[in-house]
Amino acid sequence: MSTTTHLSCTCGEVRLEVTGPPIIVAECCCNSCRAAGDTFAALAGAPSFRTPYGTTPYVLERKDRVRFVRGAEQLREFRLTPDSPTRRVVATCCNTPMFLEFQGGHWLSMYASLWPVETRPRVDVRTMAGDLADPTVLPADAPNLKGQSGGFFARLLWAWVAMGFRTPKVAVAGELRL
Repeated sequence: MSTTTHLSCTCGEVRLEVTGPPIIVAECCCNSCRAAGDTFAALAGAPSFRTPYGTTPYVLERKDRVRFVRGAEQLREFRLTPDSPTRRVVATCCNTPMFLEFQGGHWLSMYASLWPVETRPRVDVRTMAGDLADPTVLPADAPNLKGQSGGFFARLLWAWVAMGFRTPKVAVAGELRL
């Protein structure tokens, strides 16, 4: 039996549903996630979404299991550079980071802060710890990987197989102008 999780941005204007279990729950330590995090943290009224040690927690979900039910017109994409293969999407009504999407990817890396703390999925792995100046600041409650592992990519591959190798599109209303 699949469960449906109802999530929203901080103000509740953007609402979405996620059905089924996540592919994997990861905290990213990469330079790009930290740079984007600094940018988002500076937005007026932006909620806190990073860990105390600077990682960005994500719940990776199949695109075909994420449905925006209200407020999609509030979604804007942000790219660190014009040719960046990733876009991060923010709900501009309250500057809540919503998800990161890899170009051509079949999953969304949903910001874990969308889940209430009491129901937030537990982290499975931390990736890109090699980008940190001092990775020893990371807790030992999950593997702290220098990069990504074969197991990480295997989970993504199995999800794609289960999706019939489809790569659904996720539309947003425009770009975030900073």
